[in-house]
Amino acid sequence: MQLTSETFTRCPLATTTITYQYKLVNCPGKTIVGMLVEYPPNGATPPHRHGGASVSAYVIHGSVLNKMNDDPMRIIEKGDSWYEAPGCHHRISANASQTESAAFFVTFVLDSEKLEREGPSVLVQYDEEYKDIVARKMLA
Repeated sequence: MQLTSETFTRCPLATTTITYQYKLVNCPGKTIVGMLVEYPPNGATPPHRHGGASVSAYVIHGSVLNKMNDDPMRIIEKGDSWYEAPGCHHRISANASQTESAAFFVTFVLDSEKLEREGPSVLVQYDEEYKDIVARKMLA
């Protein structure tokens, strides 16, 4: 599957909701953040990184297309999970269905200082060539 900037112009974006954020007292300088990600049918997120965070995700319902770095694309089904190491390039994140919604829960562990300095936008940092597309969609 090849996703292009044209693809992301047509696809609806995910809806994201931060559900919690706590400083980890047993890991000084680190914060844990929980986020619900909901994809409408045919929804997708442009290629991105996660601000140096360790990331784990669990699919609540539906199935998600997932390609990280140069690894093969995988379909992650309801009840399955994945892990992204700091610096991972999340090249494809999309709903596998054209007709059904999908949702997954994400946990980020990142430097508290970075989160405080850059705010929640550090959690999903879109590749440069997709930033304008995302900005236009968020204003619509």
